[in-house]
Amino acid sequence: MFRSAESAARADVYSRITEEIIAAIEHGPGDWRAPWHHNGTSIARPSNLCSGKRYRGINTVALWVAAMNRGYADGLWGTYRQWAAVGAQVRKGERATTVVFWKQVESGGGDAFEDDEGSRKKMFARAFSVFNVSQVDGYAAHPAVLLPEADRHAHAEAFINNLGIQTVFGGSEAFYRPSTDTVHMPTFECFRDPASFYGVWLHETGHASGAKHRLDRDLSGRFGTASYAAEECCVEILSGLILADLGIAHHPRMDHAAYIASWLKVLKDDPRAIFTAASKAQQAADWMWMQQPQAQELAA
Repeated sequence: MFRSAESAARADVYSRITEEIIAAIEHGPGDWRAPWHHNGTSIARPSNLCSGKRYRGINTVALWVAAMNRGYADGLWGTYRQWAAVGAQVRKGERATTVVFWKQVESGGGDAFEDDEGSRKKMFARAFSVFNVSQVDGYAAHPAVLLPEADRHAHAEAFINNLGIQTVFGGSEAFYRPSTDTVHMPTFECFRDPASFYGVWLHETGHASGAKHRLDRDLSGRFGTASYAAEECCVEILSGLILADLGIAHHPRMDHAAYIASWLKVLKDDPRAIFTAASKAQQAADWMWMQQPQAQELAA
């Protein structure tokens, strides 16, 4: 009986977050916009009030959903008690957002789940309620510092080049070709703005991160299949994570309309699908950062 109650509680966490994401995609502002599309400011990099650490994986996606639906302009979040501990007060009637804390279990309950490092472990999901700084009184947030646009674009260029994935420029289509392990991109001038150029480039290098000799994701799916939609969803979240790190907006592509129906079908068919996609996206984001010189220097 107890184990059945545990399983029901976990299923409720999966369903609750998935339903919010589905609703955000179906009813979000703007054509074809998903929660992982953002403006590059601090709202795209949700962090915890108490620890100062960034949220990861599915929690980032859940907080993107809340920010998009409710128009929050800051990425600082905390529990009711955390806000109270710094002398702030959550306003009466404010609605909390659900995040998940994963704890590994050795035996007994829990679900087999792939963590952000790509290892399949028995994990127990516990839900927490958090509130955005926009929902509290008595707290003065520190102003966010954003590098000049030219510097951010230069950092994006260097970041992608450090991945060691060959890019061939020319033509009218952007894609990753597994047989040659090459990314193909239209030239810079073909895009409406720099953010779109770097967003598409990161998307395609995101697919390349899943190659067998890198993170070994399933890249065999054809358009219209569940596996194809799952990979596209993973890479879209990955692009949102990295662009947020770089302070660059993540705009919807014009072809996103073709993907929306397939994304929604995958999410509706399996409440855990978005958790898996976010986990793989976080794993890929971590891999990309590990290719950067500063990370390699720290590991040496």
